[in-house]
Amino acid sequence: MKKGEFVAIMGASGSGKSTLMHVIGCLDSPTSGNYYLEGVNISKFSKNELAEIRNKKLGFVFQSFNLLSRTTVIENIELPLIYSKKISKIDRDRIYQIMKTLGLEGFDEHYPNQLSGGQQQRVAIARAIINNPTLLLADEPTGNLDSATSMDVMRVLQDLNQKWGITIILVTHENDIAGYARRIIVLKDGKVLSDTSPQTSVRPVP
Repeated sequence: MKKGEFVAIMGASGSGKSTLMHVIGCLDSPTSGNYYLEGVNISKFSKNELAEIRNKKLGFVFQSFNLLSRTTVIENIELPLIYSKKISKIDRDRIYQIMKTLGLEGFDEHYPNQLSGGQQQRVAIARAIINNPTLLLADEPTGNLDSATSMDVMRVLQDLNQKWGITIILVTHENDIAGYARRIIVLKDGKVLSDTSPQTSVRPVP
């Protein structure tokens, strides 16, 4: 996978999607073969080394949002920065820039339960990219959303890929959602069944 790609991973239950995402997300190490991230073989890294990579180089977006209910929107977004360092003015400016890009202006002091599902997922996306990750992993990010909101969230991810150059790996079981990606890989029994190019994807990129 190349820098700047937007890849969708599809496959039936048991096809290997979750295992692949766990390895790519540095939650598990491969039992065979090697995993290179930015040219570095991290297959044999320790748990602490993998944790550091997760914090500095990876962003995660989940189906269930995983926002902290008792913290505000801006506090949720800045959480990865708090883990790694003190928040500077540059960091604060970046937070507001991302909030503006994702349509979250004016929601700084709102709590998750005051937001719609789509807005909560936008907050989760903002949190995932605040550290400028090498790779954004989105695991069924539209699973808890209605169709219209799902399309809205996917356009956000598409814009982040096309305009910001963020590399994205998306796991989904829905063809229309996968169609927002520039490349679609279908797994079966742990192997690649198909790997389609942008010209043959199920949904042309607008």
